[in-house]
Amino acid sequence: MANTETADYQHVLFETEGSIAYVTMNRPTKRNALSLEHMQELINVFENISHDQKIAAVILKGSGPAFCAGHDLSEMPNQSPVFYRHLFEVCTKLMETIQSIPQPVIAQVHGIATAAGCQLVATCDLAVAEENAKFATPGVKIGLFCSTPMVALTRAVGRKKAMEMLLTGEALNAEEALLAGLINHAVPAEDLENKTKALAQKIAAASTFTVGIGKQAFYKQIEMPQPLAYSYAKEVMSLNATAADAEEGICAFLEKRPPSWKGC
Repeated sequence: MANTETADYQHVLFETEGSIAYVTMNRPTKRNALSLEHMQELINVFENISHDQKIAAVILKGSGPAFCAGHDLSEMPNQSPVFYRHLFEVCTKLMETIQSIPQPVIAQVHGIATAAGCQLVATCDLAVAEENAKFATPGVKIGLFCSTPMVALTRAVGRKKAMEMLLTGEALNAEEALLAGLINHAVPAEDLENKTKALAQKIAAASTFTVGIGKQAFYKQIEMPQPLAYSYAKEVMSLNATAADAEEGICAFLEKRPPSWKGC
């Protein structure tokens, strides 16, 4: 991999390999807990990625023993309502930024993903986890209900399972998370990196222009009533059909040759 500008970040590593970007949360002694500064750095990284047309897919992972242990609780005691509001506004912006950038983001999960860490997994477009990973929203156990993680969680898993996780704080193992729809794949630990990379490479093989259109449309239509969703989607698809990459892809299919994407 080729290192890019990491000197400006205290808590994040950023690397690229071909058209795949790797964003690594780098607070291993804190289990990558999301301090305010850490979240602001992540937002900056993802915003920069959104403007880089050479990047086709992003893998988000954590250094050390865990993916992410949620918010950094050491920042939180005895703060004002203004501080808490700002903290959760920044967290919300991070989650919204991940879903708003054109490149798909894949969570590569090992160890634990708890509270806002579980929220990150639910927010990412796709997720691959090692078989021993654990997922939980345990805020209720410390008197702070996981209300913001709940937003992402309830959009990724069924209501009953989400409510059980939120009310009990008990963890799901990777197999349970897979069945609940929180992750896409559960693999042996030794296969985690290769499986995640292979998934990113499949995505990167497609037109980045088309994938960007599709990702934006997915999140916009998913909360719409079905008639409005179809009305919106048919307009998106009609405009997509006029794009150079759609023309190239259709012709390549008919001519039985690999497409040569133009990115427009």
